[in-house]
Amino acid sequence: MAAAAGDVCGAVPGSRAGAGAGAAAAAAAEARFISSAKGKGLFATKNIRKGETVFVEKPVVSSQFLWNALYNYRACDHCLRALETAEENAQRLLGKSSLVLPHPEQCSIRKDLHQQCPRCQVTYCSAECRQAALEQYHHVLCLGPSRDDPTHPLNKLQEAWRGVSSPPCLLAKDKEWWIKTFSQFCNKTANEEEEIVHKLLGDKFKGQLELLRLLFTEALYDEHLSRWFTPEGFRSLFALVGTNGQGIGTSSLSQWVHACDALDLPMLQREELDAFIDQLYKDIEKESGEFLNCEGSGLYVLQSCCNHSCIPNAETSFPENNFLLHLTALEDIEAGEEICISYLDCCQRERSRHSRNKILRENYLFTCSCPKCLAQADDADLTSDEEEEGEGETDDAELEDEMTDV
Repeated sequence: MAAAAGDVCGAVPGSRAGAGAGAAAAAAAEARFISSAKGKGLFATKNIRKGETVFVEKPVVSSQFLWNALYNYRACDHCLRALETAEENAQRLLGKSSLVLPHPEQCSIRKDLHQQCPRCQVTYCSAECRQAALEQYHHVLCLGPSRDDPTHPLNKLQEAWRGVSSPPCLLAKDKEWWIKTFSQFCNKTANEEEEIVHKLLGDKFKGQLELLRLLFTEALYDEHLSRWFTPEGFRSLFALVGTNGQGIGTSSLSQWVHACDALDLPMLQREELDAFIDQLYKDIEKESGEFLNCEGSGLYVLQSCCNHSCIPNAETSFPENNFLLHLTALEDIEAGEEICISYLDCCQRERSRHSRNKILRENYLFTCSCPKCLAQADDADLTSDEEEEGEGETDDAELEDEMTDV
């Protein structure tokens, strides 16, 4: 399983060659079966040093979040690479079109390579991405002149819920291969042993899920995959995305900052540039908050084998400004040791054991037994007053948008 992400639009299958390449590049780690309760885990096949890249993996399927387009975040419709220049990115986030970034040559965005679908004007970062998309899924998802038609089945599906991801095997030609690939992911809707049900599959959202299933069937039904269009099959597909989806974030501004950090500058120029960047981020936070990236979600075969720990020894990142996932060691990992990531963000990991496990049970269907949780096993099963207040606010806010938190 992997950290889940938010609302997803049309799914973007990675190529079969890409998926295989991801596995081949992972000589430092391998998936092993642990138990029927825990499933698989990822284990080091050699000693891995802190800061070392364990592997780089291409997703089997990935997708942008629908709100990217709504709020003018622009990314390649295939690999999720940011399409704005760093300066355009900063201008939009700051709400200041006159902003000029120093060292523009450090921006990696190549607008001269961008291409659009001639029928629906969806944009890609390169001819390669446009062709890959066309071959794998866009021949089905292309709306052409119906792009702004609210009565089109795909538009109705997206409007009903800006969070459903159409399975790649519905769109790709080699459906049997995709079915086999998807079977590698955990897709349980409940943990019967611990009597845990995913929060989005309970009675609270029963009506909304059925509406989504009907719209999903209208837009993408395929008789070869009829089991996924049944109520139980749809719930299973929903659970697969919810419990395995890895959040993806890309940013041309972030790439520019990293490139500037690597510049060899005289001390005074370095201080001036660092001060400029620090102030830029402060101003952007006031204007746009913390949502700075073009975001999406993906399914990764190897990374999905990483189990959770509240004290992880590895983390995922996207340093290439696209959907290529890098798994990096946070500490030395010995051969044979399990490689664990955290499904919780930094703030969530600092909360009480009770609060951490509440999140994990609702979203990932398990109770954590990592060393940190075991050490805190005797703590009271109560959150602090501050956490209780925060949880109350979250529960209220989630009444409307919890369905997009998959």
